[in-house]
Parts: sequence; C-alpha cells; structure tokens
Amino acid sequence: MLHIKNITYRVAGRTLLEETSLHIPVGHKIGLIGRNGTGKSTLLKLITGEIHPEGGSIRLQNGAKLGVLPQEAPSGPESLLETVLDADIERKNLLNEAETAEDPQRIAEIYTRLADINSHTAESRAAKILTGLGFDFEAQQRPCSSYSGGWRTRVALAATLFAEPDLLLLDEPSNYLDLEATLWLENFLRNYPRTLVMVSHDRNLLNNVIETIVHLDQLKLVKYNGNYDFFEKTRAEKLALDAAMAKKQDTQRKHLQSFVDRFRAKASKARQAQSRVKMLEKMKPIASAMEEYSVNFSFPSPAPLSSPIVTMENCEVGYEATKPILKRLNLRLDMEDRIALLGPNGNGKSTFAKLLAGKLRAETGQFAKSGKLKIGFFGQHTLDDLHPEDTAYQHLVERMGNGREAVVRSKLGQFGFSKDKSDVAVKKLSGGEKARLIFCLLSIDAPHLLILDEPTNHLDVDAREALIQGLNEFEGAVILISHDPHLVALVADSLWLVSGGTVTTYDGDIDDYKKQVIDQARNGGSGNSPSAVSEEKQPNSGKARGNSKEARKARAEARALLAPKKKAVQKLEKQIQSLQQEIEKLEIKLADPTTYEKGADYQASVSTEIGRLKAEQEQTEENWLIALEELEELENS
Repeated sequence: MLHIKNITYRVAGRTLLEETSLHIPVGHKIGLIGRNGTGKSTLLKLITGEIHPEGGSIRLQNGAKLGVLPQEAPSGPESLLETVLDADIERKNLLNEAETAEDPQRIAEIYTRLADINSHTAESRAAKILTGLGFDFEAQQRPCSSYSGGWRTRVALAATLFAEPDLLLLDEPSNYLDLEATLWLENFLRNYPRTLVMVSHDRNLLNNVIETIVHLDQLKLVKYNGNYDFFEKTRAEKLALDAAMAKKQDTQRKHLQSFVDRFRAKASKARQAQSRVKMLEKMKPIASAMEEYSVNFSFPSPAPLSSPIVTMENCEVGYEATKPILKRLNLRLDMEDRIALLGPNGNGKSTFAKLLAGKLRAETGQFAKSGKLKIGFFGQHTLDDLHPEDTAYQHLVERMGNGREAVVRSKLGQFGFSKDKSDVAVKKLSGGEKARLIFCLLSIDAPHLLILDEPTNHLDVDAREALIQGLNEFEGAVILISHDPHLVALVADSLWLVSGGTVTTYDGDIDDYKKQVIDQARNGGSGNSPSAVSEEKQPNSGKARGNSKEARKARAEARALLAPKKKAVQKLEKQIQSLQQEIEKLEIKLADPTTYEKGADYQASVSTEIGRLKAEQEQTEENWLIALEELEELENS
C-alpha cells in the first residue's frame, strides 16, 4: 500500500527523519508513536504530499484513495448528515451526473456503479457514524455552522471515516472525543477493512486496534510487529540489552585505552598500541539506553485539611441567560477522594468541574467548601492562558514571586524542563510541553484538590504514565475528566455519572461502563449516556461491584499508609543532602590556608565537627535505608 524509501526531512535546520524506510502492506493497521516533537505529524504530511522530503521517495499504491482529516473543520450551512454524505466524492459526482445524463447507456453505467458502491445504504451508514460520535438524529439535521470547533472536528472525522479511503491517516483522533465516542471509534477502527496509519498516545486504542507499532526514534522508523504492550515489552528488553552491551563495550574501551596509554611510547609495543588505537576508532558506540529526557509530575503534599472539603445540597448551576445545566446536586468531596466524571460531552462535566473550581457559582442550594481549600485547575483551554512570548522560566518566576533561580529551575526540572528548554518562548513549545508547564504552575501552591479536564490531550505515552504515577502519589483529592480508560482505571477510586441534568454516583468500575457503552452502540443507542448499572439487568454485577468497591477502598487505604512512609523517606533524603552540603563547606574551609593561621585549636574544632557530621550522616543513611525498605514492602504488598 505504501512504500517509504530512504527519506530525509529537515525543518529550520533540525533533522526529523534521516535516510529511513518503511513498507506498509495492504490492510495493515499501523500505530505511529514517538515522543512529542519527533516528527510524527510531519511524516503524515509527507505521505499526503503536503510537504516533500529532501531525499528519498514515498510511493502510494496506484489508484489508492487517501483519506486524512482536513485542516479546517466544516462550518457551512449544510446539515451534518449532508456534510458527511458529500465526503464520498465519487457518489456525489455520480448522483449529480445522473440528474443531467441523457445517454441511456451512460445512465445505466451510473446506476450500476452506484449499486456497486452501495449508494442506497449511504445515508444510514453516515447516520450510524455520526451517532457513534455523539450526534443523535436531531443533531444530525442541524447546520455545521451551529456547532463549536470541537464538535465540528468530530463531523470532519465522521466524513473521513464515511469516505472509506484505501489508506486512512489519523492524527490523534481521540483528542476531541469523550470516552463514549472514543470507545465507539475503537470498535470502528478495529473492524476497518482497509489500511490504517494512526498517530496516537492512547494506550487503549494502540492495544485494541493496532497490529504493528512504528516507533519514530533517533530519526528512524523502527517497526515492531504487535500492539503497544508488545512494543513496550520488546523495547524495554532491547534497552536493557543495549545497556548491557554499552557497559561491556565501555569496559573493553577502557582496557584498550589503558594499553595504548602505557605502551605507545615503548618501541617494542608501539605497533600493538597503534593496532589498538585503530580498534578504538572502529568501535561504534552503542545507542544509549537512556531516553532523551525523563518526565515527572511531582505534586507537593498539601497542608492538612479536614473532610469534607466540599459539600453540595440541592444545588443548581448553569450559565447566564440559559436554563440550569445541572440540578439536584447532593454530593460531598473528601480529601482522599479520586473521582472520574463519566458521561458524553455536552452533558455538563466541564460545567461541574468549573463549579468545583469556583469559576461558576451555584444558582440555588447550599454549596460550601473549606475556607483554606486550595484548588489546581487544568481545563481544556488552559494552555491558551500562557503568555506566548514568555519562557517557562519567566512564567514560574512571576508565579513564585521572583524566587531564587536554583529553586525555579529545580521546580521546572521536576516536570521535564532542562535549562535550555525552560528558556524557550512558550509559542515555540509543543502542546505536551505547554501542558507540563501548566501542571508545574498549578503545583506551586500545593493544592488540596486537582481538577483535571482532559489533561492528557497533548501528552505522549511516557508523559501520561508519569502523570498517572504523580497523581497516585499525590496526597490530595482528584476530580478527573478523561477519554482515556487506562488513566481512569489507574487513578480513579470512584466514578460519578453526569447524565440527565444531574450528577450521581456510579456503582461499577470503568470496565462496567465501557461494556454498557459498547452494548448500547450495538443496540442502536442515540449517544445518550448509559444509566447506572442495574442489578435487574445485570444479575451478576453485584459481586463485581462489591469487588470494585473493595478494590477502590483498598487503594485509598494503601495511599493512607504509604503517605507517612513517603514523607519520612523524603525527609531523611533532605537531611542526608543537607549534611553532605555542611560537610563539603567545612572540608573547603579546612583546605583553606587561612584556616591554619587561626591556630591548632580552630583546626581541631573544624575537624571534629566534620567527624560529627559524617557520623550523623552515616546514621541518617542507615535510617533512610530502613525507611525505604519499609516503603517498598508496603508498595509491594
């Protein structure tokens, strides 16, 4: 289907692809992955011909139809259904020609071809795709211009899928979808009968749809025959092998260099030394097993706060000049809560998040929150709040009140910003880097509650895993809105369903909810949110719900046990570091010639203090090892 041969591409003097090749057979489903900024989207543009490589060639199978999301979403007066139907250009042209054709033979040819491409089922197929992406029958009749950008992007996706291209190119297709639409898309792509190349950081999509992973790494396209889990396992094994080989090579290199250094000047060994110099020159370095950068999401421990931190009694919330979006809100939020909000977009999840964040006020009822509550809010448009001309460093200096440079850069480093990257203007950062900067900024005040609305849209897979780890180590409360089931499953202990104009607890886990969404889609559901799990409809679900509740409770209890141990380990680590700094200062002082001018007693006192600090450091290190072992036992239990 697609042949990429020895292509090279550079932009602004930076090489993204260098003499790399790839062959994609007909009917294969390829997942294109790699860190943010490595050139995945650029590769798709090269395939479509939007840009051209400096060297090499890209060849598509003769006559193959290429499908890619348009850069501009549709916004005209046509209805959603009409817009999607128009995406099948051949059908549209045949129908137009049929209205004016006069030659009986040509008319027969037109209708034969229309029958061959199943034109009679086109409207039902288009409607089914729109339904799966969250548009019910009434919504499908409305003009595209009446929808916001995110919803129109869904229409563009529906049109691309409906056209059924021979090679379908998708770049992060789930970014503008909710969980329900993402699950539908996963099922659709899994059954797509043609060739697919998809850029995605969604682990579930990559595992459940993709047959082959292509990793864009170190300017090359590296193929792994399997889904993402297989890639991750194989990649880890390769990195471990590379690390072992690099270590072995380093030992060999040192041995050869040692011989050269010792015997190069001796006539009897000169030839042998020269031979080893040549061996060193020919020894190609093994690619480092270390990744280019490591990302952490380090959220500080908030100050203690009594629960509940938020309570709602019969609250209503909405926007001016509209009816309330959500009613009958009777909920409470505690410090240890980890809650994911479920329900299709448009049902009020973001509205509820803004209510909790204080960006909207309850119109009626009693809404109360702790006076000392600090909230960190990550919204879908938070990235737009950054100052494009300022650097990450300048953003933090402003937020931290002109803090010391070392402290500011240390904070940025916790979120994966090197010194060079932290001095780059925000407008030149990737979406993932901007997202990490937002997380860095909101962590400064040590919030008690993190409200995260689609936090992973711009993060690569490694950054998503780092976010999961950071949230699981965070000691405050979390409200999460996400289309990523992997993130929800590993972070949330409770699920709340936003449906029917209110918010209620959902007595099931994310797998129960996914099953309901898929079943509803199979049964021709209209895109409305599934209801809470019903014991009458699912007689065996009681035990599963009980197990999931116990699991959530166990995870919460585990965090409660781990928190003091983690604090103890961190405190001891700081003590060790502080003691080492004091020792180094005194050792510098002892080496200073002016110290000896102050007499033997002063020298002795400095030496004694160094000895005392070293003894204290040794004892602290022993205590740290004991605390670390206890923490590891708890984590593994």
